[in-house]
Amino acid sequence: MTMGQRIVHSVPVIEERPLAAVREDRPVALYTSGPAWDAVGSLLSLPICWQTMPVEATEETFRRDAAAIPDTAEVIYAVGGGLAVDAAKIAMRDRGLPLVCVPTALSVDAFLTPASGVRERGCVFYLETGAPQRLIIDWDVLAAAPSWVRAAGMGDVLSIATGLWDWAFAEREGRQRPGQQFEAWAAGIAQRLLDESLRIAASAGRGEQQGLSRLLDLLALEVQLCNHLGHSRPEEGSEHIFAYAVENLTGHGLPHGDLVGPGIIGIAAAQGQETAALRVALEESGARLGQISPAHIEETLRDLPAYTETHELPFGIAHVFDAPLRERFIRAVSM
Repeated sequence: MTMGQRIVHSVPVIEERPLAAVREDRPVALYTSGPAWDAVGSLLSLPICWQTMPVEATEETFRRDAAAIPDTAEVIYAVGGGLAVDAAKIAMRDRGLPLVCVPTALSVDAFLTPASGVRERGCVFYLETGAPQRLIIDWDVLAAAPSWVRAAGMGDVLSIATGLWDWAFAEREGRQRPGQQFEAWAAGIAQRLLDESLRIAASAGRGEQQGLSRLLDLLALEVQLCNHLGHSRPEEGSEHIFAYAVENLTGHGLPHGDLVGPGIIGIAAAQGQETAALRVALEESGARLGQISPAHIEETLRDLPAYTETHELPFGIAHVFDAPLRERFIRAVSM
């Protein structure tokens, strides 16, 4: 058998230390946001030679910012949430500089992934970048984040419930993409991560170090599993498709967790799964499940099959949404 070339990315080196102990001598190109920098900027000793606060997640914007980094910069820091990290990963790739991420909340898994999410034509697509080199974790900073974003990354683990179902559904329907065939061993690993996330949700939501530490472990293991498979089907399915679609109606003001949380509950119900444990875990982790208006939910669900076809998204239950499935979704998220 002839073996082709394959690259399996790894997650970043994770350093646990107080941000006040971080000392950087190299000139820094800084990616951040106003709230994140207000929260931790005074704790970091960084010789900043250039900085930006991204507001738009498009490839054009990300690449324009990357090109603007002065040649004097020797390292990139991303301080804050997923938008800053995704923009910084493009700069890391385009400029060949090392990237250090300093999250202010465990709100997404973007700090760990080897790709940046960009919005194009009303959908989210991923551009391969490689993962950041280092991730600096200050548990006190993460615990102090607002409750609704502190452990919002739980959604990227709880989405295993609906992602696994979609992955198996695509296999049964003969709609799997090449190289994404269902793997029982991988599904078994993902299920164990999901089970553990249900167990630790309340602790992470309270900002306890034990719960936040385990959430970081779960996010890293989920990302590494997907890195090994070469795709994200075990944890990203119709719940993320719903989140990407509904954002076109809500605008970009709501955090990722406010969009994907209701998607998990509603899609799981449409799939015929029990949703009680998922709802409890999301609520205990601090997720806000009522931020999307009923009108936006109904419009998104009505157009969901066309949306999946327009953007050529991986097959799942979103492709076959009909009136009974819409009713299940709406009833579940309205409880």
